[in-house]
Amino acid sequence: MNMIASPPPARWHDYLITAAAPVIWGSTYIVTSELLPPDRPFTAAFIRVFPAGLLLVLSQRQLPGRGQWRRLALLAALNIGAFQALLFVAAYRLPGGLAAVLGAIQPLMVMALAWRVDGRSPARTALLAAMAGVLGMAVLLVSPRTVFEPVGVSAALLGAACMASGVWLTRRWQLALPVLGLTGWQLLLGGLMLLPLACLADAPLPALGFLQLAAYAYLCLAGALLAYVLWFRGIARLPPVAVASLGLLSPVTAVVLGWVVLAQSMTAMALSGLVIVLASVLVVQWTTARSR
Repeated sequence: MNMIASPPPARWHDYLITAAAPVIWGSTYIVTSELLPPDRPFTAAFIRVFPAGLLLVLSQRQLPGRGQWRRLALLAALNIGAFQALLFVAAYRLPGGLAAVLGAIQPLMVMALAWRVDGRSPARTALLAAMAGVLGMAVLLVSPRTVFEPVGVSAALLGAACMASGVWLTRRWQLALPVLGLTGWQLLLGGLMLLPLACLADAPLPALGFLQLAAYAYLCLAGALLAYVLWFRGIARLPPVAVASLGLLSPVTAVVLGWVVLAQSMTAMALSGLVIVLASVLVVQWTTARSR
């Protein structure tokens, strides 16, 4: 039976370093919608993760233990393969903000897993803060003109469930691999899972210009290699609920980038929702840190 080890003592910079990952991921929506060739979600996901995983695996040259492959494959499917595929489906079919709102339920999913499986009831303050985060996200992004496209909504919700399960299981299992090795193998295996979808479901890529090549390179090197290294480092040091809550910074970043880069409007109500989300993230971090 697997025992859940307590995370090592975390300092404030561990929270900041981990927060950098969802901030980077928040740029995925604007890069996808503005720079990538349209209607190729699985190709975008494959190009994002596979080269990054290959680079890390070749640089580390460390094989997982014999008994770790099954769990590693499941983590790769949850954290990378399924999540990235669903993320890009949602990014192509929904406004970036709406896709992110639906992903805001991740902290609640992690709390539910910890409660039902581990027997760890969530702190009331953290639970209320996580619920406030979902509410704040809805206030921030949902409007009467929002289009709830069924496939995109389903993809966003399933993607949130995959990421929540992946965060919880990664912390629970703690595979005997360094962060770079764990990240590399998950990206590599997840990329291999995406390859058949990219070949069968997407149209071939057209001739790419400089900006499109740069966008794919950014998604790979920053959005996968760097961000996932920081993310899995955070999972090893912080409580899963705290990590999942930091994921709310991804939609906040998407909204801010849309406001700054695309000149999208920011109403007073949306601004209040932004404040609620940020307050929710801070309260969850503070509550989980005190409970340790």
